[in-house]
Amino acid sequence: MVVAPVASAAAPGPGAEGMTGTRPWNAVDPGAREPVIELADVRKVYASGSLEVAALRGIDLRVEQGAYLAVMGPSGSGKSTLMNILGCLDTPSSGIYRLAGEDVSTLGEDQLAHIRNRRIGFVFQQFHLLAGLSAWRNVELPLVYAGVGKAERRERALAALDRVGLADRAEHRPAELSGGQQQRVAVARAVVTEPAMLLADEPTGNLDSASTDDVLGLLEELSGAGSTIILITHELDVAERTGTTVHIRDGLIDGETVVRG
Repeated sequence: MVVAPVASAAAPGPGAEGMTGTRPWNAVDPGAREPVIELADVRKVYASGSLEVAALRGIDLRVEQGAYLAVMGPSGSGKSTLMNILGCLDTPSSGIYRLAGEDVSTLGEDQLAHIRNRRIGFVFQQFHLLAGLSAWRNVELPLVYAGVGKAERRERALAALDRVGLADRAEHRPAELSGGQQQRVAVARAVVTEPAMLLADEPTGNLDSASTDDVLGLLEELSGAGSTIILITHELDVAERTGTTVHIRDGLIDGETVVRG
């Protein structure tokens, strides 16, 4: 996959169409895959009384289907704000965010909750598994919220566990699993709805080196099978496993960016 800067749509410049990876951000590339994420001049301002803090100052980003990338940035860079907007946990103050072709920039909370449940799979540093439930019952939870029938929920949960290599641990509760296995269950839960995007926030932060390698290997397998994955991390060696790293600093990415699958 490739990260390519994109020329301004207003002024592409002479000869731009002949430059590799350089074109207006909304131009049609015959060889490009369908974009899963499109951010256009996305800004986020937090206000408290008369004080305003600009967390994002104009983000332009296009992520094509099947891309696997890491987002890195120092504390206060806007990385967490960007993650919250990508995950529909927050909305931009201005700008456009399209997820799988739908403009989600101005949706209400109920609509955003629906998007989060159906189109985004989350994997967090903390596994967030329910201790009293078996692995497969933890995995089926998004399908419960989506109103999927009991028999189909079980079938899909078991298939997701098989996909992450834990078919033989389906009846085990979290306390009976290693940290790496618990994160695999969390990944299975994230992909059971077949989301448009998998958003992994520091997914190896609580794991030892062996379990980290195990989980990153799993994400690479999912990427190879066509999943679109965005990994938020502060660890360079983890970011390097994705093959593509987008850096954010002071609320900005270095120019308009296309990440190709």
